[in-house]
Order: sequence, then structure tokens, then C-alpha cells
Amino acid sequence: MLEWEQDYLWKFIIKTTAEPYILPYTSDHPRHIHRNIPYTALLRAARICSDVTDFNLECIRIDISLLLNRYPPQFITQQFDRFFNLNHAMPVLSELHEKIYSRLHQKLLYQPTRREKQLQTMMKDPVRTPAVLQPKIWDRQLMFPRYLFDSALSINFRQELSKWRKENYAFLSSPVKHVKVRLVANTNRTLEKFFIHKKPTREILTKIET
Repeated sequence: MLEWEQDYLWKFIIKTTAEPYILPYTSDHPRHIHRNIPYTALLRAARICSDVTDFNLECIRIDISLLLNRYPPQFITQQFDRFFNLNHAMPVLSELHEKIYSRLHQKLLYQPTRREKQLQTMMKDPVRTPAVLQPKIWDRQLMFPRYLFDSALSINFRQELSKWRKENYAFLSSPVKHVKVRLVANTNRTLEKFFIHKKPTREILTKIET
């Protein structure tokens, strides 16, 4: 670690106002939610930071924030490698390659987010109907069963269900072989869900018929 990195790390640790505000690793949530947190944080950093040095400082901050929230170091390393591998930018992680980071920054900066894609789709619709109010087409080849997630009991439920389905329903002559199953985890209710209610968007409020 370079000297300026050590100074930045030390300042971050002793700063009393540096509170971790991300989902703790010990929370009762499916693991894919924890995997998305480092990726989303790195994605946001790559969009905001135009210089590779600033991006590296932000990576250090993300790393420390994850450690403070009890994310295992091996898990953090895997998710960092996943981000740079998927975006073909491993030299940025290993040697802070400026030209490759510049391409990464430009690529992610102009890549539309999910909300922007939904807005573009809505703008193409002449009626400008929000996606949540549009009728959904029933796809017979896709299922979204729900289950109650519990980190103590159902941590391996996805793998066990997939194995059971392949043995009993997804064999070669099965009529439901090509049906895809997308499990949706329902987490336990928290105080936040009891006391905090999100206000509907303006599109939904103005679209409701009186």
C-alpha cells in the first residue's frame, strides 16, 4: 500500500462521523442482495469519479465500509473481481491503468440505469402509461414462486429446489422442462416497513381514475 493510501485509510478510520449506512452482512437477507451492494457501489464510483486516483480512493472507502458492516474479506475480494471482470477492466484494479479506466468511466457514465430505461420506454408509449400500470403479458415459460427467506433455515433453498426440480420435473421427457423458475425471496418484516411508507410516484397518482 502506498503512503498516501495509508494516510487516507488512517484518516477514514479515526473519523468519528464515518458511520456505515449499508446493509450489514449479518442481516436476514438473501446472499444475492449482499452481492449486489459492492457492485452497485463500484458502479456509482466509476460514474462519479473522472480520475483513476479518485476512483481508487473511493474503492478504499467502499472496502472499509463493507468491512465495518462485517462483510468477509474474501467475499469483498470476489465481488471486486466480479465488477472489473464483467466490465473488462482488471488492469484498473491491479495497476490503476488510466486509459482503461477512462474507457470504463465513459462507458458506465452513459449507460442508462434501470429507471432511465423505464422512462425511455414510457416516453415511447403514446399514452405515456407508467410501466407499473401497463398490463403484463402472462409468460407460460416463466414462473416467479415466492418463499419466506430465513438465513438460518433457507440459505441453501435455491440450490436444493433447483436440484429437486431437475430430478423430478426437469428431465428430458418432461413437459415443463423449458419452464424457467425465478425464486422471489420475501424477507421478514422490520420496523422500517412498519413505520416508513413510500409515497407513490406522480405518474401513479395522476393516472388513478376518480
